[in-house]
Amino acid sequence: MLNLHQLRLLRELAHRGTIAAVADALSYSPSAVSQQLSLLERNAGVPLLERSGRRVALTPAGANLVRHAEVILERLETARTELAEGQEVAGPLRLGIYPSAARALASGLLVSLRRAYPRLEPWVWEVDPADAPDALRAGQLDLALTHYYDYDSGDGRPPPAEPGIRSRPVFTERMRLATPTDPTPQPAPDEDPVRKWRHAPWILPTPGTLCHTSVTRLCEASGFHVDSWHRVDDYDTALGLVAAGAGVAVVPDLSAQNPPAGTALTPLPLRRRSEVAFRAAGSAAHPAVEAFIAALRDTLPAELATEPS
Repeated sequence: MLNLHQLRLLRELAHRGTIAAVADALSYSPSAVSQQLSLLERNAGVPLLERSGRRVALTPAGANLVRHAEVILERLETARTELAEGQEVAGPLRLGIYPSAARALASGLLVSLRRAYPRLEPWVWEVDPADAPDALRAGQLDLALTHYYDYDSGDGRPPPAEPGIRSRPVFTERMRLATPTDPTPQPAPDEDPVRKWRHAPWILPTPGTLCHTSVTRLCEASGFHVDSWHRVDDYDTALGLVAAGAGVAVVPDLSAQNPPAGTALTPLPLRRRSEVAFRAAGSAAHPAVEAFIAALRDTLPAELATEPS
């Protein structure tokens, strides 16, 4: 008989790529994961993995079993959702929130959730949007606030759908170019506000992140390659550096509510769209999803607490 826990491990291996990554994500030892996958192979009666030294890959039978596992686990999530319908929203709720939103919203969000649902036990995990799908599939998170970037030109688009994950849009922000207060005349209406600062030091997020990619693409669209000695992921720190005259940075509305003195903010043709992601459950979503979205909109600044455009 196929074991549900072992099917989860096989699915995690398909998404994470290595036994070590599965073990690290689920707090097991690599040998324990290998042992469980070997038991699954024995019960399946066919090879599911091809091993070459320390590397492992799914066989065609293994890949096919993962597809069935996705369906089985989605049906299980649907059953849990249906059981929760009409029941009080209560118990543990594990929330993943991307870092800049966690700093701006986490405390107010928890207050709003506890006020509306006294028996709910929410806790927050600061997580990068790229890591959220794996954490949701593994059951480490119940919900995750993620984001992607969208250009006014129509260049941006939502990331590809993740197996076993659904999402709901919740709010959209305009991105702003933060610059030191400029004593020179304002640019003419047709002057590119990004290109104007092409010779200034830029304060960039860490290379390889979605935020870094969005800024570099923005600058390339304005005709130049941007680089800098400054590598800062925290928007409050970036705004402080801008105010000190250390350079310029791109920040979202959520982090630019109260910019420090000496900072000018210019709207850019770039938006950050935030979504709530959760494990798929057929056509329904767990009642906690609606509770989270309501609390989130209650916590957002008034200008952001509207239906996303």
